Amino acid sequence: MAVTLTETAARRVQSFLTENSVGLRFGVRPSGCSGFAYVVDLADAISGNDHVYETHGVKVVVDDKSLSFLDGTCIDFRREGLNETFVYDNPNVKNECGCGESIGF
Repeated sequence: MAVTLTETAARRVQSFLTENSVGLRFGVRPSGCSGFAYVVDLADAISGNDHVYETHGVKVVVDDKSLSFLDGTCIDFRREGLNETFVYDNPNVKNECGCGESIGF
């Protein structure tokens, strides 16, 4: 499996990339009442413990520790009224916090 971006998400990520960025870094960290939170940032480098997936010309970089939690995730970008947000369709999530800030596996 892999971590993928929809075409809409890839276009949005491309608008943030700088000449120093190699792609999007996507991971998880311990946080919140459900156990984990997503971590999303620009990737400046790729290390030996990273997994790299490319979709629509954008690289998604996932560290080795996060991969088992994120494998199979599709990242989308949606506009609803005045709100814009990335949405994560992650088949590994078992529960989510009521506030939407944390996820459980």
